[in-house]
Amino acid sequence: MSTASTVPTGSTQYGTQQRTEAAELELPYVECPAEVAPKDAREISKLFFVRLAELEEGTHEFQYVRNTLIELNLALVRYAATRFRNRADQMEDIVQVGTIGLIKAIDRFELSREVEFATFAVPYIVGEIKRFFRDTSWAVHVPRRLQELRIDLAKATDELSQQLDRAPTTPELAEHLGLDEDEVIEGVVASNGYTAGSIDMPTDDASGSPAPLSDRIGAPDAGMEAAENVQALKPLIEELDERERRILRMRFGDEMTQSEIGAELGVSQMHVSRLLSRITGRLRAGLLVVE
Repeated sequence: MSTASTVPTGSTQYGTQQRTEAAELELPYVECPAEVAPKDAREISKLFFVRLAELEEGTHEFQYVRNTLIELNLALVRYAATRFRNRADQMEDIVQVGTIGLIKAIDRFELSREVEFATFAVPYIVGEIKRFFRDTSWAVHVPRRLQELRIDLAKATDELSQQLDRAPTTPELAEHLGLDEDEVIEGVVASNGYTAGSIDMPTDDASGSPAPLSDRIGAPDAGMEAAENVQALKPLIEELDERERRILRMRFGDEMTQSEIGAELGVSQMHVSRLLSRITGRLRAGLLVVE
């Protein structure tokens, strides 16, 4: 059985240190654990798991054995990652997340289970990868219940489509899954959050010239709010007396200064300022009333 690789992994000093640690722990020295053949890795891992169970967690020796086990079994992560080859652009992230699952499996594995470590570890690795997709793949965050319902709906739709030779209706999906129709509708709506399109992507139109969707989306009309305010102010202004309406008209219609208004009414500029503050305060309070 081969226990070492011909490919060096570090400096001579580092390799000597590893060889010394392995000898002190009465374990075979593995120069490059990640390069060991899977069959040999299984046999060596058993020796390291026996030693790991005897060591105190947190010690340097414990860390050495644990790290070696991780490197020895990285092939399990690569194997599990092949199930998700259709997401090749995320393969680096998949391997990293899968390695977290491998570490969890190493920390929880016990030889007394009388099961191969690979059999025990792969579900941990795959589960961690699926959790990663569940938490990051959705364009819009939705509850986990609805994420799982989307998967059930997709499976049920495929099954019923084959049986009925057409797309199933909402009542048929509800009966097939044992759910209420409202729950099915909620799941279908939530599925729209799985992917999102950019409003800057070009779309085809009748003219044949692609234009981004953003060009077709309306923007808030700046004059709309002003028109609404005018309509809301009309009944409030009608409640003012003739003198107050005249002051408003001179100030905001004729754009006269306070001094000019004062000269017109025969009062001081300060008095006009107080009148305007009182009038506009009444109007503002009327606009802010919640009915």
